[in-house]
Amino acid sequence: MADGPPARRAVIVAGVRTPFARSGTLFRDVPAVTLARTAAAELLHRSGVPPREVDEVIVGQVVPSALVPNVAREVSLLPQFPRTVPAYTLNRACASGAQALANAADQIVLGHADVVIAGGVESLSDIALLHTRRFSQLLAEAARAKSLGARLRLLARLRPRDLVPVAPAIAEPSTGETMGQSAEKMAKENGITREAQDRYALLSHQRAAAGTADGRLTAEIAPWFGGADGSEVVTSDNLIRADTSLEALAALQPAFDRRYGTVTAGNASALTDGAAMVLVMEERKARAMGCTPLARVRAHASAAVDPGWQLLMGPAFAVPKVLRRAGLALRDIGLVEIHEAFAAQVLSNVQAWGSPAWAQRLGLDAPVGDVDWDRTNVLGGSIAIGHPFAATGARIATTLGHEMRRRGVEFGLISICAQGGMGHAVVLEHPDR
Repeated sequence: MADGPPARRAVIVAGVRTPFARSGTLFRDVPAVTLARTAAAELLHRSGVPPREVDEVIVGQVVPSALVPNVAREVSLLPQFPRTVPAYTLNRACASGAQALANAADQIVLGHADVVIAGGVESLSDIALLHTRRFSQLLAEAARAKSLGARLRLLARLRPRDLVPVAPAIAEPSTGETMGQSAEKMAKENGITREAQDRYALLSHQRAAAGTADGRLTAEIAPWFGGADGSEVVTSDNLIRADTSLEALAALQPAFDRRYGTVTAGNASALTDGAAMVLVMEERKARAMGCTPLARVRAHASAAVDPGWQLLMGPAFAVPKVLRRAGLALRDIGLVEIHEAFAAQVLSNVQAWGSPAWAQRLGLDAPVGDVDWDRTNVLGGSIAIGHPFAATGARIATTLGHEMRRRGVEFGLISICAQGGMGHAVVLEHPDR
């Protein structure tokens, strides 16, 4: 029997992001679509891949704009592209960028595409405020009224309380609990101390500062030309605190449980604006076009837990699932990237992976394994760099791919927790192994 055609494999060829900035600062007046288009345009420029070769654009966004509900399509309408490139926007909360990467890889493996731009964007400086339901109903009735008098009578029914805007809350719709409250609960139930969280946050800042100073992180960033005349050039993230200390972190007050809490602004990720994009290609096509792949997508997996339980423990379930799909064990992984929503969340999941009791809960014969911190988040993470919700997955994939090539590591692992009790994990492999 004749052999079939060689298997199609998806590789990450390049990754680019904007600087990540604390919301309300650098990108205060910049809409999300501008950030996304900036990252995508720079990605095309750096990769050298002709825009006409792009088959699809997939972009994650957690808090969409009412004016630009499908930000991916606006990216695909950049002047560089033909107008015929399809695009869609997705939302898997904080794992959206990684999900966009996974969808791109699936499309390539299935033969539906050869070249896909995938990533995510978030502007938490540009969140639309909502009106009360009563205000919206009165406006709708006034618009349907047959006469000016009827409209005025309807509008006269408005009361001052109807005009108070409703800001979207970063809370679980099913429980009303915020992520910070959930992180507090996880810290208490899993015995994660304040000191352990602060030490972890300090390590994140120290490593991110080192990666910025030596150029490994800044090499991934598209310079931002700000100011009225574009003369203010920004090439690094503005949340990293190279000068912080354990004493400074310990002095911060708890943010969610004022009396007994351990989660602070210092050991949690901040609200952040930014965009990140990766170029995903079919491997043979990439090499034929002279592109050097950063990493190959070997496997991806998602999992979910009850949001009313430990909201951010999804990775405890997603990581063993992706390792099984990849045919690997944690000991085979040379570099690990864990999204740092909260230090308490990172330490809780890492503790679960090494726990025999958790192995039993997960239906495993043995624990997933202990994390080697010398190989984990080696350039810091979201606590220091920032966390524009949907952009983080693409940012992590870019950093991991570059660091795998620098170190000659064969396998890398991405772990991301997400709203709704979800977890997402990806295994990358060195493309030349």
